[in-house]
Amino acid sequence: MKGLVKYAAEPGNMEVREVAEPVVKPDFVKIEVMSSGICGSDLHILHSDIAIPVRPPVITGHEFSGVVVEVGDGVSNCKVGDRISSETAYGYCGTCENCKNGRYNLCDHRLTLGYWFNGAFAEYTMVPADRIHKLADNVSFKEGALLEPLACVCHATIDLARIKAGDIVLVSGPGAIGLMTLQVAKAHGATVIVSGTDIDVERLGIAQKLGADLVVNVSREKLLDLVGDLTDGRGVDVVFECSGSAPGTRTGLEAVKKYGQFVQIGLAGKPFEVDFPRICYKEIKVTGSLGSIWSSWDSAIRLVSTGKVNLKALATHEFKLEDWEEAFRTFEEKKGLKILIKTH
Repeated sequence: MKGLVKYAAEPGNMEVREVAEPVVKPDFVKIEVMSSGICGSDLHILHSDIAIPVRPPVITGHEFSGVVVEVGDGVSNCKVGDRISSETAYGYCGTCENCKNGRYNLCDHRLTLGYWFNGAFAEYTMVPADRIHKLADNVSFKEGALLEPLACVCHATIDLARIKAGDIVLVSGPGAIGLMTLQVAKAHGATVIVSGTDIDVERLGIAQKLGADLVVNVSREKLLDLVGDLTDGRGVDVVFECSGSAPGTRTGLEAVKKYGQFVQIGLAGKPFEVDFPRICYKEIKVTGSLGSIWSSWDSAIRLVSTGKVNLKALATHEFKLEDWEEAFRTFEEKKGLKILIKTH
């Protein structure tokens, strides 16, 4: 079969190669990949500037959906023909404090699909059976390929934050993650502001269509003034920073109210300075967010299957596996939203 392989460390060193099909083993399932999505971390793997352990040569890709084509001995939670998506936590210790408390996304020994073990930019992949999640009948394979990033959003917005009906929420960055965050916040009854820059004009338009109450182009408008007007000077109740940019984080810490919540979802890829005393003076509750856990997958699946989150609107481009370079370039140039890879 063909797979997109990171074949050596250092920037670049990625190409489509002929690779062996996975051979199913006990407690694992073999999956025919029907659709897979490009994540920002896939670009970091390409450029070799990611902190998560990568073990070349490895087939990349971790956001996907597919069909179970073979099950290993001991598998009882699925059968051949089931339509599924999968968590990315291919392996973790199961015995550390975080694992025992259900936070296996934070396990020091966590090893990830598409980083350490062969992933989903291929015709077939194989994952532990207890990592899979079945797709509802009304969820397409393209939507299924976006469940993993939505699960990450649900972890940030539901597991780590508390949104109450009537809250005013700022979502900084209208990429696919930001637009998912917008929809989850709306599903909880929030009034949502989405901010972006000149490069995000089209995405801000999509945010309006998906229910944003206010969109702000910070290249041309003063976000903090608009927030002050909307909140009578108090600031927003919750900020979800999805851009991974230093200005987005700094402005978000200014925009959030005293005793408010700030959640950093976007990854900057490098350190930057923030006004940390502001966190103290305002008693802001600040948290980062990394990956997902079972509960966030359960939330994501329910939100999509019940129509509370629209993933179809976010899948804007699809490329053949052989055209992966154009697909990655489209993603990196911020053209469209979610870029999918089709391996068949």
